[in-house]
Amino acid sequence: MARSSTVFVCQSCGAASPKWQGRCDACGAWNSLIEETQEPTTTTPAGRKRRRGAGLTLVDLAGDSAPPPPRTITGIAELDRVTGGGLVAGSVLLLGGDPGIGKSTILLQALARLAEAGRRTVYVSGEEAIDQIRLRAARLGLDKAPVGLAAATGVGDIVATLDDRSTPPPEVVVIDSIQTMVLDGLDSAPGTVSQVRGCAHELIRLAKKRGFVLFLVGHVTKEGTLAGPRVLEHMVDTVLYFEGERGHQFRILRAVKNRFGATDEIGVFEMTDRGLSQVANPSALFLAERRGNVSGACVFAGIEGTRPMLVEIQALVAAPGGGGTPRRAVVGWDQSRLAMLLAVLEARCGIALGGRDVYLNVAGGLRISEPAADLAVAAALLSSAADQPMPADTVVFGEIGLSGEVRPVAQRDPRLKEAAKLGFAEALIPRQRQPDKPATAGPEGLKVRPLGHLMDLAELFALPAAPSSPSQSG
Repeated sequence: MARSSTVFVCQSCGAASPKWQGRCDACGAWNSLIEETQEPTTTTPAGRKRRRGAGLTLVDLAGDSAPPPPRTITGIAELDRVTGGGLVAGSVLLLGGDPGIGKSTILLQALARLAEAGRRTVYVSGEEAIDQIRLRAARLGLDKAPVGLAAATGVGDIVATLDDRSTPPPEVVVIDSIQTMVLDGLDSAPGTVSQVRGCAHELIRLAKKRGFVLFLVGHVTKEGTLAGPRVLEHMVDTVLYFEGERGHQFRILRAVKNRFGATDEIGVFEMTDRGLSQVANPSALFLAERRGNVSGACVFAGIEGTRPMLVEIQALVAAPGGGGTPRRAVVGWDQSRLAMLLAVLEARCGIALGGRDVYLNVAGGLRISEPAADLAVAAALLSSAADQPMPADTVVFGEIGLSGEVRPVAQRDPRLKEAAKLGFAEALIPRQRQPDKPATAGPEGLKVRPLGHLMDLAELFALPAAPSSPSQSG
């Protein structure tokens, strides 16, 4: 009879080693190998041929499949937007985020709305007791919602409850969190690679079998990635991240993987004493605290998914304090792209900011990743360096190349329409390369000023340029 063997599994990447060592050979992580028991696998006795697998029936793409069932609408428009228009039956969604960001709150609110609409919902917590969940529900005003609650960590008990044929299956199930679940037969501790992978496999298999929507709440590491094996993100259909700064009331729900919708959509929420409330017009909210006639501030017209969004970019260029290396502090943007932009300003426009302290912030806690913010960041830097405010009714967007040219960006018209809707009068945008489209065409009431080179922007602030700077390009 085969005996179980002991292996050492890396908790960072899942690689197995026959003996303990201080450093994982696969990913290089230190002190990440944990002893786990590996059950023997059933093998074919010697001398016997393995049974040949059954053949597969191949079908065409254009088949006669039944139409998919309609999506389940949660009643929270921002959540429905991120998931692609609602929840798909049998899908598995993994929600990650920092502790206290609001993962359990938003899922409890979604289950309560679904339960009030007549849907059968189940909330299983491995971190809180039933009374603790009820206290949070009472604080949120959800204590009357008929949500099925359970506090358990055994996956076998959870599967037996959800797979009970004597009762109708639930339609939406939340497991909070997958790192607290334990699968019988595995001797490793909860949260290890083997437990997370095994528990997720059993729960996902049941969700596909019974056709209910499964939410898995996942912890994140100090680097901001989901804890557990990387294969967990490949096993699920949708991966959602809840983002936000602790000092801000705004929360951003972002989809980084979605088999049933777009992966660049975001949902905006505001944390209140009654839970998370959705923000229908994020641009107006992000600009609510904006003050005019202040140098170093510029409004950027960005795009998040299909939604145009206006945010304020703030910059402060100051003299270095105490000598030494100038400081670079960036919140909400890519620090390496800021370094590139400072180099382009010095090399192409003769504006040297490398010896001064530079602080950059995206107001409201939003993180911007698209290159279209280059021109707005440059405008904020130049405004602070010249101590000259940008016009309060001007928005800016455009990508900047290494030669200083302002390059066109996608979805120009939605950005301009959002700016005109919020009352802005002027937009600094890239010069269009299409001859059939007027460069100055914009919504009614919005003046469009095209820029071809970064020098065009620098001239608006009357900053001196070095004689060796290249001439203005078209």
